Amino acid sequence: MIAYSIFMFVIAVLFLIFGIAIYKGNTKLIHDYHQTNVKESERKEYGRAFAKGMCAICATLIISGIIALFGEEGVIVTASLIILFAGIIVSFVILAKVQKKYNGGF
Repeated sequence: MIAYSIFMFVIAVLFLIFGIAIYKGNTKLIHDYHQTNVKESERKEYGRAFAKGMCAICATLIISGIIALFGEEGVIVTASLIILFAGIIVSFVILAKVQKKYNGGF
């Protein structure tokens, strides 16, 4: 589970870096078709809201990785995976709401 935790932490750092960059206004990191209907005046707010979803993914990966460090028993592995999938679902719900609000949908 050490390898799983390290993998989760590395990916979490990448999501954090991209989330911070998007939060600071670099919305070019978001694919063009996800922001076709976003008004120029709302682009900064859109980036900040989108970054919150990215940071939620980061937090999910970190928590899942930390739980995995407690051992390789079935209960711990199951808890780690439940946290991972639940967090990813919550994160995608956040991103979907942002897309619906600022872009009018996907």
